[in-house]
Amino acid sequence: MIAAFIGHRNIESEELLSTRLKEIIISLIDNKQVDTFLFGSKSDFDSLCLDVVTEIKKDRPNIKLVYVRSAYAYMSKDYEEYLLSFYDETYIPDNVVDAGRASYVERNYHMIDKANLCIFYYNENYEPPQKPMSRKHNMPVPTYKRNSGTKTAYEYAVKRKKEIINLYTLLSQ
Repeated sequence: MIAAFIGHRNIESEELLSTRLKEIIISLIDNKQVDTFLFGSKSDFDSLCLDVVTEIKKDRPNIKLVYVRSAYAYMSKDYEEYLLSFYDETYIPDNVVDAGRASYVERNYHMIDKANLCIFYYNENYEPPQKPMSRKHNMPVPTYKRNSGTKTAYEYAVKRKKEIINLYTLLSQ
């Protein structure tokens, strides 16, 4: 079975989250035969998940850590070796290669489609900070509201009827 990790860029209660995550992952390996874990990048949640699963792999060497890239369709051998010092495998999905700004969204969709279950760190009340639209002629810069990539991925996983474990919700109870 395959599990994918997707979560917000920033996390709270890292120590408690790490402990709970470790319990869940060990249970998934032992009770649901999860043997492959898909990781993205660019968030504290991804980094924490990589640390926890890497630690578990010391006792359960049969599990596989896969980094699903959202960039670098072509990379140097040195960079590939660097990535493979953390992961067992890395690849970029075909639909992500020319996705431009949507590469993270497309990568997350791919991970959800490949996974049997998804482990999220998703706070439904989270809103990404607003960003300026553009700078022209020293005029005030209007802002726009961004969508949360984690929210987009979570809604997609629900629509695809994936089994979901939301660590944010578990820690809030």
